[in-house]
Amino acid sequence: MRTFFRYALMGLVLVLVALASAVTTMRFAIHGQEVQVPTLIGFSPSEAERKVTALGLQFDVERQYYSPQIAEGRVMSQLPVPGTKVRRGWLVRVAESLGPQRVSIPDVDKESERAAELNIRRRGLDIASIAQMQLGGTPGDQVLAQSPPANASQVSAPKISLLVSEDAAPQAYVMPSFVNQPLGTVSRTLQDGGFKLGTVTVAPPPSPAAAAPPESSPPAPLQVSPASIVVSQSPPMGQKVFAGAVVNLEVR
Repeated sequence: MRTFFRYALMGLVLVLVALASAVTTMRFAIHGQEVQVPTLIGFSPSEAERKVTALGLQFDVERQYYSPQIAEGRVMSQLPVPGTKVRRGWLVRVAESLGPQRVSIPDVDKESERAAELNIRRRGLDIASIAQMQLGGTPGDQVLAQSPPANASQVSAPKISLLVSEDAAPQAYVMPSFVNQPLGTVSRTLQDGGFKLGTVTVAPPPSPAAAAPPESSPPAPLQVSPASIVVSQSPPMGQKVFAGAVVNLEVR
């Protein structure tokens, strides 16, 4: 029995030693792949890229900003910050300085979206974002606000955001039934409701009954008149439609 316990204890010790060795090996492997992010601020983007790629890191100039302190064409900020330990292959993002602001922000208020965009890009600026909203009494496709405002100074980025009006959505309706109503009445109802009367066709006559005597001559074709009765419609009753929709009718 003592021999059994001795061997069991030795086996347990060997397992613990193996686990400790594995953990130590993993820690060395992990830390062996870590590098320290160098200082990139003040360097040109090409110089900064060479420094990080030599350490096995990736590099990206993410944004550009105006800066009265950092010379144009130099890195003004970085992420991760200098001294941070990261694994090889990590992406280092930097912002490049455009130097002091040298362009004026144009006033594009009340301009169309297209005209405002041309005005902005002509000055070497970019569009940051365009948001749209409905504003009662204001026509669509008109600049309502901009950021930064016109002639702003100490602007951080060469980009302008715009708020543009959009046309109000047309009013929605549920199509009523016009079946069994005179065409003249339906036409006036559609006109008063802001709809358009489309094509009006004559429904084919019903098939004659089998026992009915044959006609001596075919009946004269029906003529469309205000007294014609609607027998079908498109869009059908209950369908969602918008103001200005075209309604086609079939009459008899």
